[in-house]
Amino acid sequence: MATLQHTAYTADTELPEIRKISVSDLNWALAEGWKDFLDKRGDLIVIGLLYPIICLVAAVVTFNDPLLPLFFPLVAGLSILGPAAASGFYELARRREEGRDSSWWHFLDPLNGRSRLPLAMLTGGLAALMVGWLVVAYAIYDLTFGATAPLQIGDVFGRLFTTEAGWTLIVLGNLAGAPFAIATLVFALVSFPMVVDRPVEAGLAVRTSLAAARKNPREVFGWGWRVAGLLLLGLLPAAIGLAVVLPWLGYATWHLYTRLVVRTA
Repeated sequence: MATLQHTAYTADTELPEIRKISVSDLNWALAEGWKDFLDKRGDLIVIGLLYPIICLVAAVVTFNDPLLPLFFPLVAGLSILGPAAASGFYELARRREEGRDSSWWHFLDPLNGRSRLPLAMLTGGLAALMVGWLVVAYAIYDLTFGATAPLQIGDVFGRLFTTEAGWTLIVLGNLAGAPFAIATLVFALVSFPMVVDRPVEAGLAVRTSLAAARKNPREVFGWGWRVAGLLLLGLLPAAIGLAVVLPWLGYATWHLYTRLVVRTA
C-alpha cells in the first residue's frame, strides 16, 4: 500500500480529489465496518456501552422539574457529538487497513499525536451545534408549554402525546432538529476521519467534507438516513443496542471516507 505524505496540509492547501460514489459504496462501507466490528468486538463493545451510560446520567441530571424539558433534546443532541467520539474507531480501522497492530489501546492514539489540535477544533464546532440545538429546543418548549403549566415528571408522556401543545412540540422539534442533523452530517462526514488519516488543519478537513457533500448530495443524505435508522434500532432495548451500532458506524464511516476522498500517495 502506498504511504501518505507526511507534509503538513494547511487551510490554504488545495482540496484533495473527491470521488463520485453510488449506493453500492454506502452498502460496501457498512459491510466493511461490520467486518471490522466482528474483528474487534471483544475489545471495544464496552466503548459502545458508554452512550447508554451517558443517557442514564442525562436522565438523572434532567429528571427534575426545572431541567426536564432538556432531557429529550439532550439525549437526541448527544448524537451530534458522535463523530468526535468515533475518532478512535477511525484510527483502529486505519491501522487494520495498513496491516498494523490495531489493538484496543490504540483507540486513544488520535488524542496523543498530530490529530489532537484539529480534533479539538472540530469537536468545538460540534459542541457549538449542540448548544445551538439545545437553545432552539428550549425555545420551542417555552413557546408550546411555557405559557401554560410546565411539564412535570408525572405527566410528561401524557401531555406530550395527548395534547395539542405536546404534538406541536414534537412536530416543531423535529422540524428544527433536521437542519442541525444535516449540518452535523455535512460538517463531520469526512473531516474527522481526514484529520485522523493525515496531517491537515481543521479548516481544510471541513472544506473537504463540504465538497464531498456537494458532489454526492443524494448519497450523503442516503448515508444520513442509514445512520439515523441504525441509531434508532440501537436505542432498543434501553439503548443497549448502541454498544453494537456505534462501533459499527464508526468503522463504516472510515471506509466511506476512503471511497469519497482520493488519499495522497
